[in-house]
Amino acid sequence: MLLKLVRKRLAPYGRLLLGLVVLQLINVGANLYLPTLNADIIDNGVSKGNTGYIWDTGGLMLGVTLVQAIGSIGAAFLGAKIAMSFGRDTRASIFRAVGRFSGREMGQFGAPSLITRSTNDVQQVQLLVLMGCTLMVTAPFMMVGGVIMALRQDAGLSWLVLLAVVVLGVSVGLIVRLMVPAFRLVQRRIDRVNRVMREHLSGVRVIRAFTREGYEQSRFDIATDDLTDVQLRVGRLMMLMFPLVFTVMNVSTIGVWWFGAHQVADGHIEIGSLSAYMTYLIQILMSVMMATFMFMMIPRASVAAERITDVVTTEASVRPPEHPVTPDRLRGIVELRRASMQYPGADEPVLRDVGLRAEPGQTVAIIGSTGSGKSTLLSLIARFFDTTSGAVLVDGVDVKELDPQQLWGHIGIVPQKAYLFSGTVASNLRYGNPDATESDLWEALEVAQARDFVQRMDGGLEAAITQGGTNVSGGQRQRLCIARALVARPRIYLFDDSFSALDLATDQRLRAALAPHVRESTVFIVAQRVSTIRTADSIIVLDDGVVVGQGTHDELLAECPEYQEIVASQHGADEEVA
Repeated sequence: MLLKLVRKRLAPYGRLLLGLVVLQLINVGANLYLPTLNADIIDNGVSKGNTGYIWDTGGLMLGVTLVQAIGSIGAAFLGAKIAMSFGRDTRASIFRAVGRFSGREMGQFGAPSLITRSTNDVQQVQLLVLMGCTLMVTAPFMMVGGVIMALRQDAGLSWLVLLAVVVLGVSVGLIVRLMVPAFRLVQRRIDRVNRVMREHLSGVRVIRAFTREGYEQSRFDIATDDLTDVQLRVGRLMMLMFPLVFTVMNVSTIGVWWFGAHQVADGHIEIGSLSAYMTYLIQILMSVMMATFMFMMIPRASVAAERITDVVTTEASVRPPEHPVTPDRLRGIVELRRASMQYPGADEPVLRDVGLRAEPGQTVAIIGSTGSGKSTLLSLIARFFDTTSGAVLVDGVDVKELDPQQLWGHIGIVPQKAYLFSGTVASNLRYGNPDATESDLWEALEVAQARDFVQRMDGGLEAAITQGGTNVSGGQRQRLCIARALVARPRIYLFDDSFSALDLATDQRLRAALAPHVRESTVFIVAQRVSTIRTADSIIVLDDGVVVGQGTHDELLAECPEYQEIVASQHGADEEVA
């Protein structure tokens, strides 16, 4: 997965990679040439007292050092550019993939995991690419070049190099093998910490209301302790790396001086050549150490690459049609024909054989107990999910055959959980219609009963809204979301329990102002309160995913026991049924 991901994302940067390799070759070549020049100074200059040779060769060394510096700086610049571009492209691909997900895929991965995958996981692979461009490209060149140059100085000590490299390679391989499963567990534990923290932040008011701070603290402590334990396990393995490398390096150095001293005494090698050989040995072992450092990063990056690939290769269950139908305009006629919906792995469907028809100018209300499938029904109309059987039609065309952008462009949805984006009141209202004028915004706010409190806000339409709309109350947030849908002027309105946070008086005023504004649109309202829907043209009663009643308020009071039970629970059976 890691190799495939890196190869795919780095393909557009072939020229930069080629330039990087060339600069690294220049850097390595200069680095390998310097010990030979130093050996020449010792053997031909210092030992013979030839000052001119020392000056000439020293000047050449300065020139080679300058070339090395240019190559090193240029390679570092290109490596950073390639790595940062890789991270940008990978995050963009994850963002695009998540943007195509339906509710089913969002539930499969979960928001905390998707956040980790688009941040921490991408960062792990990006860091590997950066280190690969600066270290991994250099290491093999340095190792091969160092071996060749060392053999030129003296072949008799080559067995020391071979022994040191083999010992290091085997030892590092064993440690890396143990680190892979540990790094995979680290990423899962990070997901868990993110999930607990996200729940804590989003539910902080509920936690305080029920004085559950201690319980939430214990949950977070358990999650962080589990992450700490795994990271300590990984840290202990990583601690073995560098002591092992330096031990082998120091033992090899002692071996070279020990055996080399005898060869110098026997006249088989010059002192300068032995010094150069020692430098080449250090360079070889340093290249092995750089490769070791890379091997330490590969296990975690491999796990991260798998998690990234899982996201970008997951096919959305709601797919656009190959040959979408694009009518000139949508009127907003909605029809469900024996529509059923069952989530993957569920024992029973959420909706079963639902049938209804709604035309522009009609208001269809949906009521039922919690978990009866009300929100799922609206999600089928908006095609956030696809039916497992039956069909959903808009203007007589199956929504699976319509162009999704055209369908969504004609639907205004106010979700059950009202959500506002960071920005201003105006930027949130213009989310569905960027060209809306200020008069359009104030008109929508007037209908949504939000004009008064927006005028009192500092800045009016330009008043700041925090992420999630946490700086306004729940009722204000719902009214702003309703106004946002009104600004878009869609053909189909889907109000998913959008009036629950409003008091009865505000609810009544809003519905009265809303009626003429949506006269030419098809309106669906999911509600818990009977008072919100009693004037609807048609009321659908859901019970355990099945339509058990359909008609007006008066008809259902006379014929539907489930509806009578709901009315009785809210208003008193004697008063309403009478």
